[in-house]
Amino acid sequence: MTRMSARWAELRENMAVSVAPSPFSLESLRPGDTLVVWRLDRVGRSLPHLIDTVTALQERGVGFRSVTESIDTTTAGGRLVFHLFGALAEFERQLIRDRTLAGLAAARARGRVGGRPRTMTPAKLRLARAMRAQVPPMSLGAIAVELGLAKSTVARNLSAAEDQEGER
Repeated sequence: MTRMSARWAELRENMAVSVAPSPFSLESLRPGDTLVVWRLDRVGRSLPHLIDTVTALQERGVGFRSVTESIDTTTAGGRLVFHLFGALAEFERQLIRDRTLAGLAAARARGRVGGRPRTMTPAKLRLARAMRAQVPPMSLGAIAVELGLAKSTVARNLSAAEDQEGER
């Protein structure tokens, strides 16, 4: 074993980490425990994430209490407030989705098309087909350089054009 490989083996041994849960992780909570947080934003990155986390805790028999918002899922009133938050979050997500779809439909009605503009225009495709039909035919790479496109773009579009001609 060389000095370098021995050093790597030593580094690998020292880098081994324990996979045991930390004493403050959510996995360490047992049925009957209550997770107490100062604020709701300490538990989840977003409201849907918070709801998923608290629901998972409830399924494991773990309570949840937020000191600032006075929410305690170990009581009926606390569960009601928490589920109202969940219903409002779902309602908000649906509104955003509906507005987005309506905006896309309105843009399409105005003739707007989303997405990245195509680099292979119909004129460039005609030129590429003509270059490929020459005797001897130009290579895909040469055609790509000539048209200022990627070789894969030329190949994909020529292949698609040939497939469409074959169907006719």
